[in-house]
Amino acid sequence: MGKIISLANQKGGVGKTTTTINLAASLAVLEQKVLIIDADPQANATSGLGFDLRNVQSSIYECIVNEIEADKAVLHTGIDNLDIIPSHIDLVGAEIEMLNLPNREKVLKSALETLKDKYDFIFIDCSPSLGLITVNALTASDSVIIPVQCEYFALEGLGKLLNTIKIIQNRLNPELEIEGFLLTMYDGRLNLSNQVLEEVKHHFQEMVFDTIIQRNVKLSEAPSYGKPVVLYDASSKGAINHMNLAREILQRNAMTKMSKDNVVIN
Repeated sequence: MGKIISLANQKGGVGKTTTTINLAASLAVLEQKVLIIDADPQANATSGLGFDLRNVQSSIYECIVNEIEADKAVLHTGIDNLDIIPSHIDLVGAEIEMLNLPNREKVLKSALETLKDKYDFIFIDCSPSLGLITVNALTASDSVIIPVQCEYFALEGLGKLLNTIKIIQNRLNPELEIEGFLLTMYDGRLNLSNQVLEEVKHHFQEMVFDTIIQRNVKLSEAPSYGKPVVLYDASSKGAINHMNLAREILQRNAMTKMSKDNVVIN
């Protein structure tokens, strides 16, 4: 059965979508079967993988509001082992339409139930808010990755997010765990980046991923070509960082294979 992981932080611009696309693609390259759920009305994960939003027939909106079967909304990305359920601007109004639904916090969980056995990992790219769609994503998830940018005010708002996670653990999803805090947009030349790095590691200790996502031009360029960075420029820092993150997640979940010489292989 696959593991569902949300990428959440109510602050915008912290690297949620970039991480979702590139981590998912890196795991696909490592022969894991991966699905992305684009749960952000901005639909950047959808366009970042080369899909024209005007041509999207069925999206996560239809799965949540119109109750279409989730597998009917799945699109194949053209990358082996990587699929996506796209988003749509209509998702903006979904929270209002869901208000009167029974078990409104568990609609997404029900929608994804039939897909869990078909994938090794399902990543949910959450919107920069703590609204009902994000609550649905966290309720449906086994764990959450929290991207934290290495910039001023990095820890601002994290308390509110962690409090939301605690409420969901207590009331809706007791199995929800924090997969890890991921430092993004790191620039080793800046004192500020290093200060944030130390501060986050001091606060959250072993919950912080060893892998750090560095600032990288290729990483920023890749979405405009509709590609993950591992296909756009596999030798770039951005590609290497995300491959390392993918391997770290496999190791944390005891999903790496060992060779006869006890060398980790993927």
